[in-house]
Amino acid sequence: MNVLMVCLGNICRSPLAEGILASKAPDHWTVDSAGTSAYHDGERPDTRSILTARQHGLDIDHQRSRPVVLEDFERFDILFAMDQSNFNYLRNMAPHEAAAQKVRLLMNESRPGMNTPVPDPYTGGQQGFELVYQMIEEAVDSFLQKHT
Repeated sequence: MNVLMVCLGNICRSPLAEGILASKAPDHWTVDSAGTSAYHDGERPDTRSILTARQHGLDIDHQRSRPVVLEDFERFDILFAMDQSNFNYLRNMAPHEAAAQKVRLLMNESRPGMNTPVPDPYTGGQQGFELVYQMIEEAVDSFLQKHT
């Protein structure tokens, strides 16, 4: 399975989501992350994301931000959006309906139909990053229970 995690800038939520899923997924899966904007193209994840991941035994320091590209809809089986705005962006960007059907809200994996957003912790403190980590891990664990 090939999974893409998507948030706005690809420096806070989606790098954590990539790291969490990659650490738990079968070895033959491809896990990546991207942003709906290119604001931080080529940058490392936010220092607070790196620290939060490290506190949970994960190393995401090697990741680099990149924007979502059309080829992602062909390369990935699922594109997980962190919130409704990113979900809408991806659905609108999809080149055809089959590609649009690959877009899902991440938290619906553990909270079906609730459309719960993973909040953007960028403007908050370190505690926001821990909350985001816990939410993503909950959704990833639910997803993996269904797909492994």
